[in-house]
Amino acid sequence: MQKEVTIAPSIMCADLCNLEKSVKELESAGLDTLHIDVIDGSFSPSMPLGINTIQQLRKVTDMKFDVHIMANDNEFFIQEMLDIGVDQITFHLETSSHIDRYINLVKKQGTKVGVALNPATPLSVLDYVLEQCDTVLLMLINPGFATDKNEQQVSYALQKVRDLSELIQSKGLDTKIEVDGRVSLEKISGLVEAGADILVAGSTSLFKSGNTLSENIEIVEQAIREGLKEEVKSV
Repeated sequence: MQKEVTIAPSIMCADLCNLEKSVKELESAGLDTLHIDVIDGSFSPSMPLGINTIQQLRKVTDMKFDVHIMANDNEFFIQEMLDIGVDQITFHLETSSHIDRYINLVKKQGTKVGVALNPATPLSVLDYVLEQCDTVLLMLINPGFATDKNEQQVSYALQKVRDLSELIQSKGLDTKIEVDGRVSLEKISGLVEAGADILVAGSTSLFKSGNTLSENIEIVEQAIREGLKEEVKSV
């Protein structure tokens, strides 16, 4: 049975002046997951959406909210997102003093939980928490610098995805691998082949200029199919 790959549009790449319209367009196009970055301006220099904005968005769409917290005070933002009623919360291990507490805080609410790793953070930090995670999010660029068009995906991106996929399989887990950062039309097939399950789609794929949303979705889906075929051939 071939696995399903989720396309998660990054809301920070949508039309921020017409958020509801943008979300409705994504929903109408058949996408069911929305990737939302929650950034404190300290851990990462960007600040795309405020808590109240996310709260208002929750009222106008049934899309799943996949929240990625990039902050130094994880517990505050975790609680705020739980209060809003999001579907998955991912937080960074690099800024977490009480990882198990945060994981349990999320899971006891029936919400999916993920941990995020910066590009150069080794997978060994997952040794004691991987079994508790629904998702591991691998940042493939430095978080929050996406607006710098010169920021390239790290050279070891595919290798890190492969290594994590092998680690998950070796433990017999069904933890999902999410990838974020220059997940471009050109790189999607390779990332899927390496083991990615959730693609955070932004300015280099779903919102790439020159094509309509539906055209970009078609190209992304074709790249996913190519990646899955490669995966099948390699078995």
